[in-house]
Amino acid sequence: MKGYPRPQFARENWINLNGIWDFCFDDQNQGLEKKYYNNFPEEKKILVPFAYETKLSGINDTSQHDIVWYRKTFYVDKSQDYIVMLNFGAVDYHMMLYLNDYLVGEHQGGHTSFSFDITDYISYEKNNNLVIRVYDPMKDLSIPRGKQYWKEKNEGIYYTKTTGIWQTVWIEKVPEKHLLSVKITPDIDNSNVKFEILTNQKNSILDLNIEYSKKTIIEKKINLDDELSSITIDLENIEDNYWSPENPNLYDVSFVLNPGSKNPDIVKSYFGLRKISVNKNQIYLNNKPYYLRLVLDQGYYLDSLLTSKTDEDLINDIKLTKAMGFNGVRKHQKIEEERYLYYADKMGLLVWGELPSAFEFTKKSQENLLKEWKEVIKRDFNHPSIITWVPINESWGVPNLMKDKSQIEFTQKIFRFTKKLDPTRLVVFNDGWELGETDLFNIHDYESDYDILKNRYSDINKLLNSKPGFKNLLIPGFNYNDQPILVSEFGGVSYAKNGDKGWGYSVATSDEDFEKRLQNIFKPIYESPFVKGFCYTQLTDVQQEINGLLTASRKPKISIEKIKKIVCQN
Repeated sequence: MKGYPRPQFARENWINLNGIWDFCFDDQNQGLEKKYYNNFPEEKKILVPFAYETKLSGINDTSQHDIVWYRKTFYVDKSQDYIVMLNFGAVDYHMMLYLNDYLVGEHQGGHTSFSFDITDYISYEKNNNLVIRVYDPMKDLSIPRGKQYWKEKNEGIYYTKTTGIWQTVWIEKVPEKHLLSVKITPDIDNSNVKFEILTNQKNSILDLNIEYSKKTIIEKKINLDDELSSITIDLENIEDNYWSPENPNLYDVSFVLNPGSKNPDIVKSYFGLRKISVNKNQIYLNNKPYYLRLVLDQGYYLDSLLTSKTDEDLINDIKLTKAMGFNGVRKHQKIEEERYLYYADKMGLLVWGELPSAFEFTKKSQENLLKEWKEVIKRDFNHPSIITWVPINESWGVPNLMKDKSQIEFTQKIFRFTKKLDPTRLVVFNDGWELGETDLFNIHDYESDYDILKNRYSDINKLLNSKPGFKNLLIPGFNYNDQPILVSEFGGVSYAKNGDKGWGYSVATSDEDFEKRLQNIFKPIYESPFVKGFCYTQLTDVQQEINGLLTASRKPKISIEKIKKIVCQN
């Protein structure tokens, strides 16, 4: 559905609240005492969904403001037998929602989507006064913040922070009896698909319709006795319909709850028949060996940071990624907006989903990570493009993993927690080094010398005893168990175009030098007898980190054709 923020669970009756809102900083933390929710100070305007730190917000202030307030008025037509939901793509970090002077609810977590039932708080006689308070403590290292820096000026591998609303806000009307969620699990080995359907009331009737290539292949009328029901549908002749980057085949699904009633709930969705698995040291996609050619994608944009300006930006990133020969991305330290995943599903691009890290190890940080990660996996489970989950990166948030038993136990806990929530995908214990129990043996290696890389990746025992990132590859007590080996970060060649200033892991001085350096880095990876895939750092320049294949404005540093030839080794 065009523009709808949640394409995996789409309804037609919705109102986009993006646009100009009232806005203010609350550096003295006086907004609650002064009741900003009914006495909002006339200070600034902001363009939602862009954070105040961005140019596109209209404010462009990158200094520290831990508490911010938003205000918007809206009108809703009176409709009987409907519930009104207010939905948020993402708000960083803790938000309180007030409507017409009443506190409706709160949400904590900067990267996940959430909703509020605002039916009982709405006035149908006049404009409604919506006020939001956001608390995003910059120096709190227990928060899953990823690449958002906890200092005022970005440096190194850390970038300008994002505060407050940074994805779409929208209202939708739903019938009193409605669908809450649908979990879709395809099974190509048994030629079926399972739907786990959650409704808000018992005793419903559901019309289920599945289409492929615009032809109806399944029509079912199903009685739902309980709020949660599980339905398995057999499919025929599926072998040519598998989803892959080369053939991103999708089945369209419609769910109609209580068809024929005055207010049926109609939801549109889709799924792809895709299986990802490992057997010993090999990765399999749809039961066939598959070599992963990924690129690290941090999802930052000029003038708007983590928020894409338009759908065309999302589509263009995927087009460029595929044109350069990559079949997937590792979304690094960012939970992407759902519309990116929708286009990855439609256009055929593999995705690794990664939890933004906290940067201290405390009881609070553990609770924050587990809570938000659970919401991420639940939200994005149905996307066929996602094949791997990465809950921990480079021991961030667990800095003493080699010695601290409690940190080892937590990393094992979040690994197994992820496997339990989603047994259909691969999970990485700790991407980069200091590995334990893991589906993939992922190594970060920014060496740029061909001979050193050739030597390191020609002998597996030599590799296992090396320290590419000056870190041990294994935690004491754990062994390499014949998992697929991937070089999941490498390269990082900086090349300044148009006078850009910044850094990378090695430096190119001309187009020819850049091309040669890329060749010297990719070639030994391909020549390795045991490496099963890679993730090159990185897709675009990001602020001071100018090691992208593209500039921050998405201009290739050398021709797309030359990059593809190197990436695909053809």
